Amino acid sequence: MLKLAAVLLVLMIVFGVLGFVVDVAGGLAKIAFFLCLIGLALSLVGKVVRRG
Repeated sequence: MLKLAAVLLVLMIVFGVLGFVVDVAGGLAKIAFFLCLIGLALSLVGKVVRRG
């Protein structure tokens, strides 16, 4: 019974860390998406200005 409790404790810790990592990765992906979106808009504006 003690071994089962130890295994469940380790699994709980591992899944807690993985959940935190996934949350951080999701936040970084959102930031990267908006940075790329801003870069795309700036490049399109630059092309329009150069053409005109």
